Amino acid sequence: MSNTQRKLDKARPPRVQITYDVEIGGAQSQKELPLVIGVIGDFAQDEKPLRARQFTHVNKDNFNDVMSGMQPSVELLVESALPGKEGQMSVTLSFSSMNDFSPESIALQVEPLRALLELREQLSDLRSRTASNERLKERLLELLESKQAEDAVLIAPEEKPQ
Repeated sequence: MSNTQRKLDKARPPRVQITYDVEIGGAQSQKELPLVIGVIGDFAQDEKPLRARQFTHVNKDNFNDVMSGMQPSVELLVESALPGKEGQMSVTLSFSSMNDFSPESIALQVEPLRALLELREQLSDLRSRTASNERLKERLLELLESKQAEDAVLIAPEEKPQ
């Protein structure tokens, strides 16, 4: 075990530790077995018979390659929480790497959420620009006030001069 792993063991011990006692030359020592997990399933929807299929070895170094090779996807009907788009919404999500499971990546795959995310980024960009540019900030406030005044005029009942 590396020094880093030993430090992690002290801070956060692993959940599964399998050890056995071995006697070598009269001295007793403990050996640790690595945890290996096998998952069996029809994930690739392969037409080959089960006996003809090969195991796919997955580790932290090749996980994204295996994911992109399998091209997993899911089609869902979800309840829409977006204003003006009530009811059921069909969503198709595809995954080719571990990063595709992040909330932002999932939102980018759903068209209404992508539009909201882009709007959020634009507003964030505008906020950062106004924070460093006083002239732009003042001009935007003027526009906002004039827009509010215009809305007040349009909403108020028209008074005709007599």
